[in-house]
Amino acid sequence: MGKIVFFEDRNFQGRHYECSSDCADLHSYFSRCNSARVESGCWVLYERPNYMGYQYVLPRGEYPDYQRWMGYSDSIRSCRMIPHDSSGSYRMKIYERPDFGGQSMEFSDDCESVQERFHSRDIHSCNVMDGYWTMYEYPNYKGRQYFMRPGEYRKFSDWGATCATTGSFRRITDF
Repeated sequence: MGKIVFFEDRNFQGRHYECSSDCADLHSYFSRCNSARVESGCWVLYERPNYMGYQYVLPRGEYPDYQRWMGYSDSIRSCRMIPHDSSGSYRMKIYERPDFGGQSMEFSDDCESVQERFHSRDIHSCNVMDGYWTMYEYPNYKGRQYFMRPGEYRKFSDWGATCATTGSFRRITDF
């Protein structure tokens, strides 16, 4: 079981709310989120209710202000715990075209630069076969984050992106 504590103010101050399961609407518990402590598990935080908007993947640790999780604002409105995958297996295949078309490449490890490894920054579709992953807008694990669970993503909007440009991705291994 996971546990995350949200705080309205920086440095774990102000009103707080403890959460140990998925929550589609956190707005009734606090008005803003400026810091968080992940006591157990790994979590995805969402900017809007019902698991929408910008996404932030937070492994166990302390985040004294929202910039520490690469947040764009103090707005966190829903959260989801990432299930622990005990298999330790990671496999993802990326494609240069929608509906699994064009050039493809399979990965089982982190990719710091999609451009260097795939020779393109555009990923239009993806099949996550094993494990949980985070895609990033820019190389070196920077920019907007997208949580990828096992499944087929026929177009980039299926994982919440507004364009196909992807800079990097990595496995979620910190539980």
